[in-house]
Amino acid sequence: MRELLRPAFWASAIAALVLIAGIPLVSEVYTLYNLTVFAVLAMLALSLGLVWGIGGILALGQSAFFGIGAYVYALLSVNLGDSTLAVPAAMAAPLVVAVLVGYFTFFGRISDVYFAVISLTIPLILLSLINSASGPAYQFGKAHLGGYNGIPAVPPLNMPFDPSAVLSFEGMYYVAAAALLAVYLILRVLVASRFGRVVQAVRENELRAELLGYDARYYKLGVFCIGAAIAGLAGAFYAAWGASVGPTVFSLAFTAQAVVWVLFGGLGTLLGPIVGCFLVQGLSTWLGSVSRVSPEIALGLLFIVAVLLVPNGIVPSIRDRIRSRLARVHGGRP
Repeated sequence: MRELLRPAFWASAIAALVLIAGIPLVSEVYTLYNLTVFAVLAMLALSLGLVWGIGGILALGQSAFFGIGAYVYALLSVNLGDSTLAVPAAMAAPLVVAVLVGYFTFFGRISDVYFAVISLTIPLILLSLINSASGPAYQFGKAHLGGYNGIPAVPPLNMPFDPSAVLSFEGMYYVAAAALLAVYLILRVLVASRFGRVVQAVRENELRAELLGYDARYYKLGVFCIGAAIAGLAGAFYAAWGASVGPTVFSLAFTAQAVVWVLFGGLGTLLGPIVGCFLVQGLSTWLGSVSRVSPEIALGLLFIVAVLLVPNGIVPSIRDRIRSRLARVHGGRP
């Protein structure tokens, strides 16, 4: 709770709210459209940043929870014609999957390397299953999984229990941006709490944490499940934003993107994955519109250069430089 008492916490929250509110006033519809999906994808990056950067759990298959959330939202919203129950269900479904996966891996004392491999196989298995789910047997009420084509005509977000009050593009932007800010602030408080400190202690030295009386398995399972729920929320917003969802959300390329966002922005921070996602996706969108060069190739080269110049990520590098400058100003050593 000490985090809530810090002036810097509330100053950053207010500044972010002002920025979120002001962007639509000076942005075109296309820009707002892109910023909305950037905010949604940043939630996925933030979930991986929590699990991997804070919890020390290399969950290479974090996109599986994103995809599960997207498909659950699509199936329920198409059948119910309302997003009110579809959104929490999209968070609950990946949470249940995370509990099952986490229980058998963490309590089974699976090594970190094997866990990374197991987590990576989950989206690949789901990708194979969804691609083959194109027959009439895969009809769920009004919705059809659609195989390679996915589920089209996914309803957008609406006001709670009022399907007629559908959110506009601008409304969807506000919801996505506000959700990203809320998740970020909640995670800041969580990381600064006793739970968060123990999670970080487990990350640094699991054996020592257990010798101090903490059961590392429960803390790893807890942070893993929280990350899954956040990824599911992002998946629901993604399906609502794009009005469709397809098996590409389980693809290896999409899975790798989330890892790049976190590493590019800065592993071990909460702000880093958000910054990394916005920068990478923004550059990708811009390169795709002005250059014939494949955005993936250009961004791959950019990522290599960034790793060589700022190996700790953009946010930690900037933070360290600011601290060094302040130390010099106050007469300390950099």
